[in-house]
Amino acid sequence: MVDREKVESALNQMRPALMRDGGNVELVDITDDGVVKVKLLGACGSCPMSIMTLKGGIEVELRRGVPGVKAVEAV
Repeated sequence: MVDREKVESALNQMRPALMRDGGNVELVDITDDGVVKVKLLGACGSCPMSIMTLKGGIEVELRRGVPGVKAVEAV
């Protein structure tokens, strides 16, 4: 099972970079099979590069820093 506090802590470390570009991220859910569901907020929600931010940034960092994270999905 993925530790929700560790996910929140990792997201908190990423938030300043997202906020510099007018965006943010909100943790919505963590499934039993390790999928972290997030909502991209602000500029991130409408940015054409948001999938790269999600998969190439947020997912990479969460998988590296939080045991059990298998994937990250936007909801």
